[in-house]
Amino acid sequence: MASFDFDQAEGLRRMLQGPRPRIVTFLSATPEDDKGAMLVNLGASLAQTGNEVLIVDACERDYGVARRLGLSRAASLANVARQECGLNQVLHAVPQGFSVASLGTPAGTSDARRLAKTFDVLVKQAGIVMVDGELGPDGDFPLPLMASSEIVVQVGTSAASITNAYALIKRLSQQLGRRPFGILVTGATEAEAKVVYDNMSTAATRYLAVSLGSMGSVPADEYLHRAARLGRAVVDAFPLAGASVAFRRLAGKFALHAMPGLGRGGSAHVGH
Repeated sequence: MASFDFDQAEGLRRMLQGPRPRIVTFLSATPEDDKGAMLVNLGASLAQTGNEVLIVDACERDYGVARRLGLSRAASLANVARQECGLNQVLHAVPQGFSVASLGTPAGTSDARRLAKTFDVLVKQAGIVMVDGELGPDGDFPLPLMASSEIVVQVGTSAASITNAYALIKRLSQQLGRRPFGILVTGATEAEAKVVYDNMSTAATRYLAVSLGSMGSVPADEYLHRAARLGRAVVDAFPLAGASVAFRRLAGKFALHAMPGLGRGGSAHVGH
């Protein structure tokens, strides 16, 4: 009876809070620049279809989106948490059609708690929040909300990338418990991506009891690099390029499915 009462109370609390914000944390087993390029182009593709998109750069060591877009010296959410500036001062609209904010680094436990609360306030005001994430030296996420968000791992076609992605998923499942993860294969044809995903999914199910959901794939495309040199998204600069087609498909699938099962305790398979 106590459990039933708790479930009712939890359900009522969620109803009163309204819909949960859409938060997706991206981790990568690809070279450092690949994730930033993917997030910029996915963010631009989602924005083109009318979605309000915020990318939060939570990278301390890797080459994050804010640094990629020349915003690495801007004030961060950590500055807001310390009451050194306002929330509106850390949100930067970029020409690609979305907004960017840097997480920053908390100084101590109490600062980390304030930063977590600041992040909670921010995401409730946003549409789709994509976190450019990385795990800390201790293997943890910098914020609890990132651990309970949808988590997508980007992987390439090389043996090293696949091995690193599997090791990352194993590490995450050991820390977060049994839960699904999304897989996005970049630099691959659809056929190559299917092989990578199928092999990873089989291994994760058999050896980790973890289910994976496919987000699809993005091919290797010289137009991605040309667009980056122009400071633009490939879907804007070269809309007919193969990568542009893939990103538009990915954005449509991403927005349509909302991958509800990739949060804590669910399961999802989006397909290719």
